Amino acid sequence: MRRSSKMDKKFIPTLQKKYADEIVPALVKQFGYTSVMQAPRLQKIVINQGVGQAIADKKLIDVAQEELSNISGQKAVQTVSTKDISNFKLRRGMPIGVKVTLRRERMYEFLERLINVALPRIRDFKGVSAKFDGRGNYTLGITEQIIFPEIDIDKITKIMGMEVTFVTSAGSDEEGAALLKEFGIPFKTDKK
Repeated sequence: MRRSSKMDKKFIPTLQKKYADEIVPALVKQFGYTSVMQAPRLQKIVINQGVGQAIADKKLIDVAQEELSNISGQKAVQTVSTKDISNFKLRRGMPIGVKVTLRRERMYEFLERLINVALPRIRDFKGVSAKFDGRGNYTLGITEQIIFPEIDIDKITKIMGMEVTFVTSAGSDEEGAALLKEFGIPFKTDKK
């Protein structure tokens, strides 16, 4: 018995199709895998924004949560401190940041917007550094949230940065870099 026709017309993001049709065969050829299942894949994208000034101004955390939700297309959650640090007037359980974890379709949609819209809006952009964590994962630091078109510049109260972490199933940095390069992330070519 067939399911409803809604299932047949499910939207598949462009980068998800590109991964299946172009990236996997390219990685299999490049690294000599015996199966397409050995090819590394993007498992999730975690966007994290630390808001240390929220200790003094509680509204900043709500603004950051709303902005990150708009950027990602998914509700962001507040992160809270786990320790008391008296020098910073920080108590355990106080909200000090926001984060969102994207998977499946939303992950591919965000990645496409990041590569095609947000990164080109960075002033004097020459590519991103290619420093991986040793296990094929990559963290990209963004200094201003205004590079995303979802943010209304007139409503900005404070310029805040964020970290975008790409978690891959790659076993090495070389495989992770090849995967992200195939997706279109513009790494700096010169080694410094």
